[in-house]
Amino acid sequence: MRIIHKSSLFTPPRPGFDQVKAKTQKLRFIEFVVRILWLKTELLHPIDKGGKIRSYNMLRELKRDHYVTYLTLDNGVADANARESAEEYCHELVSIPHPQRDKFTAGFYAELIFNLVLPLPYAIKKYESTSMRRQITERTRTGGFDVLVCDFLAPAANVPRTLPCPAVLFQHNVEAMIWKRHYEVQSNPVKKAYLLGQWRKMYRFERDMCRRFDCVIAVSAEDRWQMQREYSVEAVFDVPTGVDTEFFHPSGKGKLNPHNLVFTGSMDWLPNEDAIRYFTEQIMPRIKQAVPDVTLTVVGRNPYPGLLELSKRDPSIIVTGRVEDVRPYMERAAAYVVPLRIGGGTRLKIFEAMAMGKPVVSTTIGAEGLPVVDGIELLIADSPESFAASVIRLLTNDAFAIELGHRAAATVRDNYAWKRVAECFGEICGRAAGREWKSSKTKSLSSNRQPAV
Repeated sequence: MRIIHKSSLFTPPRPGFDQVKAKTQKLRFIEFVVRILWLKTELLHPIDKGGKIRSYNMLRELKRDHYVTYLTLDNGVADANARESAEEYCHELVSIPHPQRDKFTAGFYAELIFNLVLPLPYAIKKYESTSMRRQITERTRTGGFDVLVCDFLAPAANVPRTLPCPAVLFQHNVEAMIWKRHYEVQSNPVKKAYLLGQWRKMYRFERDMCRRFDCVIAVSAEDRWQMQREYSVEAVFDVPTGVDTEFFHPSGKGKLNPHNLVFTGSMDWLPNEDAIRYFTEQIMPRIKQAVPDVTLTVVGRNPYPGLLELSKRDPSIIVTGRVEDVRPYMERAAAYVVPLRIGGGTRLKIFEAMAMGKPVVSTTIGAEGLPVVDGIELLIADSPESFAASVIRLLTNDAFAIELGHRAAATVRDNYAWKRVAECFGEICGRAAGREWKSSKTKSLSSNRQPAV
């Protein structure tokens, strides 16, 4: 276990305790509203996938008003400067080494087989850590924290059953729903049987954890409603998905390729892999019948071997792998596609594309949980035929594509900057800690609304 950086005091400042910092030769006094112990299973840099983007931006904003200790597992694959960069989003970093098997190795497959007889699903079991559990116990016992936040479901396996402070579960997805959808779209009978078992295990674990924590925060009203209904959990709130509207903004410098499509996302996440297989096999051929020179650029880390092979055979498929900045690829594209058939939570990538002024075509699952309307901010299509037709419409009707992109950009810029989202999250943490929130400006983001129909 490594403590990378922390304040001059071992115990985070209590509300009302003045922490002194020097600035321009003068003393400045800061009162932290809530002291948060934030649990995670990875360092955030590189910030190259949706969950990291959401956590990073949320924490960066929360750090302005609250004291954040970031307690995480570290599998050793983060950027070399990931620990130093953690100062961007937390006051104190506690990093616990936790090596894992590489995917597609003999040891990885052995763990999958052994998991058949274990009660926890593999996606949770691989993050069990005695060291993390010990750190949580020791740090909360001192009374130095007002609330514990478990970011994603996986760290919950290490949270002791009893804690001296309230605990919040931050659910980026309804995890069991993702595994259910994996099961439903799988055609291989052996894989289908395995996924059925993982889905059932995940359902039981997620249900139990949602009931154990003092409250749950979802990322959409739909997810909140589903957890209330299926897990019988009452204390569930939701916060909207946000976007960095200052970062994701068209520069006006990129040259538009009028027949280029783009998809961004980590290609080692199974829902993204399924989405690209679905698009290249069932949708792209239909588009080519009307737009023969159409191209697809897939931007994201760790592309699967089959996609790399396809890109060698088919010049219309361009695979970049991991890139430092996705914006140039988005800006050059005529449209952004989200052909997801599996997933949960909300897709940050859609808000990012909207902020860039890109017209978007998505499946219903891809846009699930986002406050967007088909035909107003994006196009929704769920069959290969309708998805292809929607893309063709954007590629052949410039005026419509531009207007759709403009409306999308206005929606996210007016309503979903990260500052407002983090204020809503901080309010819920303050309530969980038993404190009255001092500002009323987040009331418009109240979590008591019903899901859209």
